[in-house]
Amino acid sequence: MVKDIAWTELAESDLNNIAIYLLGEWSERTLNNFYLKLELAVSRIQGNPKQFPFLNKSKRYRRCVVSKQNTIYYKEFDKHIVLLRIFDNRSNPKKRRIKL
Repeated sequence: MVKDIAWTELAESDLNNIAIYLLGEWSERTLNNFYLKLELAVSRIQGNPKQFPFLNKSKRYRRCVVSKQNTIYYKEFDKHIVLLRIFDNRSNPKKRRIKL
């Protein structure tokens, strides 16, 4: 069963910040490549959310590596999946705050 995907405000903000960075520092082609990788990762999460490891087993947060630069953190519920954050792996890990 394919579950619906919901985005938190933090995940949407993360995506916007990544897009701004890629367009400002790289190119539209780089941004489009990122979007393709992101779409594939979200599709994989949606199809089989249990295939990715837990970041925090007690809170049931999982992580999916989009690229060596970015990781999606998400939580699975009965009927949907919530994308919590899209984290830039080059950033300080202490900034990796995840809220639901």
